[in-house]
Amino acid sequence: MSTCSRCGAQFSCAMKDADPAAPAEPCWCTYLPPAVAVPSAPGASCWCPACLRRHIIDQAQTQPGAPSDNSV
Repeated sequence: MSTCSRCGAQFSCAMKDADPAAPAEPCWCTYLPPAVAVPSAPGASCWCPACLRRHIIDQAQTQPGAPSDNSV
């Protein structure tokens, strides 16, 4: 199990938690739009699904021309 460096939640990361004897499978995060670089700072780790999805939504809403929650 991995721990989200943003909120502390436990989640499964196929890239970090994969069984080395099992065939490689893509992580759940590879199916989402690219949003942040993989953390490289000491002690940093990936975010859980909820934090990454929230970040993607927040990022889209702060970009010029992006729809807001009110326009849906």
